[in-house]
Amino acid sequence: MMGVETEKNLVSEGYKLIAGLDEVGRGCLLGPVVAAVVVFPPAFYMKKMPFWSKEIADSKLLSPTKRKWLGAFILSEAADFGLGYATSEEIDRMNIYWASQLAMKRAVEDLILRPDIILVDGYEIKDINYFQRGIPQGDRRVFCIAAASILAKVFRDELMCALDQIFPEYALEKNKGYGTEEHYQALEKYGPCLLHRRTFRLHRDRWLIETE
Repeated sequence: MMGVETEKNLVSEGYKLIAGLDEVGRGCLLGPVVAAVVVFPPAFYMKKMPFWSKEIADSKLLSPTKRKWLGAFILSEAADFGLGYATSEEIDRMNIYWASQLAMKRAVEDLILRPDIILVDGYEIKDINYFQRGIPQGDRRVFCIAAASILAKVFRDELMCALDQIFPEYALEKNKGYGTEEHYQALEKYGPCLLHRRTFRLHRDRWLIETE
């Protein structure tokens, strides 16, 4: 079970609105990198945690069914939620690092409330006027970051399932845009589509197969 000690300590220090921020899809061959930010009310951390909270974990460690199940509970308890993304074209133009930064900034800009502190998975975001703290492996250590990773993953997976209806030859509903054997075979047969990241190596002999 992932605890909420980090958030409780921050509430005790006077921080009221604590945001967790994470992104997904950095290693994909196709589609956007997606970021989500979630803010729970301070009272959420100080009361008895709900039954579903013990299931919160890094989104990559959860099944799609469990992520969707948890996502509904997260949104029901959240005081605010923001979503942002950077397109494959933007990834190609500015590289995946800066595109991930852009997606996270857009997620924060999507919030209605202004958080007192943002807890970011990994490293702080550049060029935003918020107090923030980067936490390496935060999606495995901090509740609100893990919750954000789940929401980002659910949204991106749903997008990939929708895109599978447009580009069925790449089996996106199954691989979610990652470099599986089936995806590479489709690239060899059909070539890349408009949503493939052209600056990524799209051939198996030049790119490490990566799945999530």
